[in-house]
Amino acid sequence: MKALRVANGELSVAEVDRPSVGDEALVRVTTSGICNTDLEIVRGYAGFEGTIGHEFVGVVEESSGKPDLVGKRVVGEINAGCGKCERCNNNDSRHCNNRTVLGIKGRDGAHAEYLTLPARNLIEVPAGVADEQAVFVEPLAAAIGITEQVEVGPDTSVAVIGDGKLGLLCAFAMSLRTQNLIIVGKHEEKLELAEARDIEAVWLPTIGKFDPVFDVVIEASGSESGFALALDMVKPRGKIVLKSTFSGKPPWEAWRVVVDEITIVGSRCGRFEPALKALNDGKIDLADMISARMPLSRGVEAMAEARKKGVVKVLLKM
Repeated sequence: MKALRVANGELSVAEVDRPSVGDEALVRVTTSGICNTDLEIVRGYAGFEGTIGHEFVGVVEESSGKPDLVGKRVVGEINAGCGKCERCNNNDSRHCNNRTVLGIKGRDGAHAEYLTLPARNLIEVPAGVADEQAVFVEPLAAAIGITEQVEVGPDTSVAVIGDGKLGLLCAFAMSLRTQNLIIVGKHEEKLELAEARDIEAVWLPTIGKFDPVFDVVIEASGSESGFALALDMVKPRGKIVLKSTFSGKPPWEAWRVVVDEITIVGSRCGRFEPALKALNDGKIDLADMISARMPLSRGVEAMAEARKKGVVKVLLKM
């Protein structure tokens, strides 16, 4: 099969053996989505080598553990836990110490014609959700997952910093909970996607001094300047949610967190069911997030396209 792989710092579409199933399920991938993590892995993030990609939709071809899944269209939770520890037994493989992560840690990923995952990780896609919507389930779940840790209601004031793919999805997700919402970014064409959904957009170059008035600030830029802005915008006893991993060891003004009694929350993956429901109910439509569609055979070119200014989501078609 074909697979988009990183080896010795080089990216290529390679011919590799179809994965052996073992006690897992075999999924024929139909569509996968390129995300910033893929781009960072090529630059050396996480030291991963192998097939990249973790956003996908596909059809189950084999599943000895759950044969009823065969022939079903599925998406998959990317964290594969050991299935034995206390966290796995409490249905939280996301934090299993021995987990592998699809296309990120210890497990070949989704930019390939086939992948394997434990059957328990797979969730059937409702008939009303098209492949090009379902492929967004993993990042959308991460955005909605903020509300697993932080309460957001109609009166909660929320600011999202960053207008990349994840920042936009965070804004779309929060708009389901509150209309007291803004997004701050530096790409006018991306901010227009938020404005089309009646979300107030603020272009970063024109930003002035913000009064610290927001209950919740979601930092989705992954930059030191984004975190500094979050500190300026969050009100005393408010919450800053970190959605993007920082490279290195960014400096921060710890005294401000102490003096203003700010809570900092790390937020990574989310449950898939709420994301699928939002898509199936038509509460979120992500068609305008797709900037390009390319065949897997042009995977290297697709990754280059995904880096371009103004590009939001590039999909690979198998």
